[in-house]
Amino acid sequence: MDRGITDLIIALLPGINAKEKIKIIESINNEDELMLVTKGKIEELINKKIRPLWDINELRNRADRIDTVSAKRSIKWVSWTSGEYPPLLREIYDPPAVLFYRGVLPNPGKPLLGMVGTRNPSSEASSQTYKLAYGAGRAGVSVVSGLALGIDAMSHRGNLAGGAPGYAVLGSGVDEVYPSSNRLLAKMILESGGALISEYLPGTRPSKYNFPARNRIISGLSRSVIVTEAPKKSGALITADFAGEQGKDLWTASSGARLFSTFYDKSGTVKLSEDGAEIIFSAMDILDKWNIKVLDDDINVIGAQGMTGRNELVSNMANFLKIEV
Repeated sequence: MDRGITDLIIALLPGINAKEKIKIIESINNEDELMLVTKGKIEELINKKIRPLWDINELRNRADRIDTVSAKRSIKWVSWTSGEYPPLLREIYDPPAVLFYRGVLPNPGKPLLGMVGTRNPSSEASSQTYKLAYGAGRAGVSVVSGLALGIDAMSHRGNLAGGAPGYAVLGSGVDEVYPSSNRLLAKMILESGGALISEYLPGTRPSKYNFPARNRIISGLSRSVIVTEAPKKSGALITADFAGEQGKDLWTASSGARLFSTFYDKSGTVKLSEDGAEIIFSAMDILDKWNIKVLDDDINVIGAQGMTGRNELVSNMANFLKIEV
């Protein structure tokens, strides 16, 4: 029997969250066993009552239809029990039972850098995001982000320009790229050898309720997460919260940690830095923290730019606090 189809059927069970679906997957050995399981047995496994009723045969047929449609749309899927499932994502509290993707999943032997931030960034934050992502790409480090406008898109663009395969986690099906203005960027990500990734079924339209949940996947795939710039109320801070819960390194960019902008709300990233998130000035900071040694003129230039940014931040803070440096 196909263990993958078994897991896909479980992923379709209504009224059950991601953590509970994994518990069921761990308890059901094969499709034959699943087809005989009762609603009462499921309730016993997850220790809660389930309101929705379901026809397990209809769910089996639906899983077959999803599998067929996915193949026609060049969409692949991988279940939690598969060896191809991203190992870091498997370790989080509530990993998706099934991941859908177009392209090629990340190499599990190479760490990913999560980069997120506001959809309405300052020019300073946009520039630094691009440079950070570009420098990471030159060193062979891929960025994972959410394909949103602003910081997400800039991080994808910089990383692709640096030569790394890109990865975008969507709040929709992987065949429903949102926003539509980033469809070309999504195409570039696929052409880079990267992937569009989602826990949502093919054909799922974007919904505001989907995006907070997808943020746990961005951080879950990442070794470290950097929030470049964000206001106090920002989806990027949800990703930061997930990163903290998952035990990931959480950083802010120096552009987002500045207290001195009157035109852009940086209060979210300022608060992160005040709460202990380290400030990143250049891609070299990231590579040093990951102990990646690279001899490359472009990386050195970006490192020098990061030093300039560090000096400017110290000088600005000194002026603001009226102290001598």
